[in-house]
Amino acid sequence: MDRRSLIASGLATLAAGPALAQNYPTSAPPSAPPPAPAGVPVSGPPPMPPVGAATFSDSEIVNHVSDFFGVGAETAAAVVEKVFAEKGRPTGYVAGAEGSGAFVFGLRYGRGLLYMKEKPTQTVYWQGPSVGFDTGGNASRAFVLCYNLQYPDAIYRRFPGVDGSAYFIGGLGVNYQQADGMVLAPIRTGVGLRLGANIGYLAYSRRRNIIPL
Repeated sequence: MDRRSLIASGLATLAAGPALAQNYPTSAPPSAPPPAPAGVPVSGPPPMPPVGAATFSDSEIVNHVSDFFGVGAETAAAVVEKVFAEKGRPTGYVAGAEGSGAFVFGLRYGRGLLYMKEKPTQTVYWQGPSVGFDTGGNASRAFVLCYNLQYPDAIYRRFPGVDGSAYFIGGLGVNYQQADGMVLAPIRTGVGLRLGANIGYLAYSRRRNIIPL
């Protein structure tokens, strides 16, 4: 082989070097992570828990009850503390007036405004029968604490009374009504809580219903 052939062979070998390096890389590229098995959730931040309706503090309710009934803060606090100790902080309240009458069987009619934080104020009517041992009629004011009421329209339904829940504190009477996890605690003046008021139910509605059934 002459000198020219050796030089041509060497140049060809040098030219083929980069091409061989491209075709045969020295290290393999990083492999992609395997896909998650079907049905297994992809890891990430936990979902946010559902946010319930804002609640009222005991001091807020004490001030509202005191102003509404025109009683001292100590009297209002005694009633509110009793309810708060048993039910906690309410998500709303209804302030209104009602009339009732009874002759063994009684009837009660009322009207008020429903207040919830960050929600529009709504008009609420209530009516219902009761069974007791008193006779006569009276008119009074009613302040209804609402528990686990997440939106205003949920109040429009029938709430049976809870037997044995009525009690008096400082001239104000309280009893409980419950339906589907929601609890209402009407606070009334002493004459407004008739003997049989907690044996029966109250139906809350958007409009006045003459027949309370």
